[in-house]
Amino acid sequence: MAKRRNKGRPINGILLLDKHQGVTSNGALQMAKRMFAAAKAGHTGSLDPLATGMLPICFGEATKFSQFLLDADKSYRVTAKFGVVTDSGDADGEVISTQPVDITEDQVLAALEPFRGDIEQVPSMYSAIKVDGQPLYKLARQGIEVERKARAVTIHRLEMLDFRGDEADFEVDCTKGTYIRSLVEDIGQALGCGAHVTVLRRLSAGPYPAERMLTLEQLGAIKDSGGFEAIDEMLLPLSTAVADWPAVKLGDDAAFYLSKGQPVMASDRPRSGWVSLYQASSEKFLGVGEVQEDGLIAPKRLISN
Repeated sequence: MAKRRNKGRPINGILLLDKHQGVTSNGALQMAKRMFAAAKAGHTGSLDPLATGMLPICFGEATKFSQFLLDADKSYRVTAKFGVVTDSGDADGEVISTQPVDITEDQVLAALEPFRGDIEQVPSMYSAIKVDGQPLYKLARQGIEVERKARAVTIHRLEMLDFRGDEADFEVDCTKGTYIRSLVEDIGQALGCGAHVTVLRRLSAGPYPAERMLTLEQLGAIKDSGGFEAIDEMLLPLSTAVADWPAVKLGDDAAFYLSKGQPVMASDRPRSGWVSLYQASSEKFLGVGEVQEDGLIAPKRLISN
């Protein structure tokens, strides 16, 4: 009889991984999964290999809430190199044009204004968007270019931190689906000299701040000194994925019926929208639901007992 494969540890929680430059998001996910010997894991939105920073990793039951982190706002710090355009929009691509750079700080500041608020972006051919099941970046590497529709995104904040003649550092707070490479390319085009990304770091995703991130090296040192118990303590509770949602506490009876998939009533609910759900007596996080037109809260994603 063949030996049964070890399926891993049934751990639940969210790791705020500080991804290294040069590794893919899936590669980082697999390394984290092996370090925790986790049975189930998924990440919440790809970062380019060039990019570093926050990549939330969901283990076990947390994967039920990964979509909400995918949909969350993000913050980035980026360095733009003016006068050089690459095919991918970043330093990993091939240079396709160069121009002299003769711009001032005031000109850059003025060029940023149209990119604040609600804008439309045409995704790069080097993005992970799929066309007929194929990621655009794979088609781009084959020399194939396809038409891309403009996407509506919102830039909540676009601030220049430093200007060095042919380079500038920016911080960007934006909605999901914003392509920072495309933003930098468009700013370069507006300035008439072109630009590409040389450094990109994601600072935050949804409710998670940068100071909670850990690198694989830091996790390895923690594991070496304290084993699985020590690194498990680094995982954030599942409820933190929706920490900025309205919280509704349910009585024991309502919590029971909710666990059976039935809509329930709660007195402190909002009138509409998604809510995080807790059992009042134990303060246990139950999952998330949505307030219906009749005022009942319908379960949407619940934690398995």
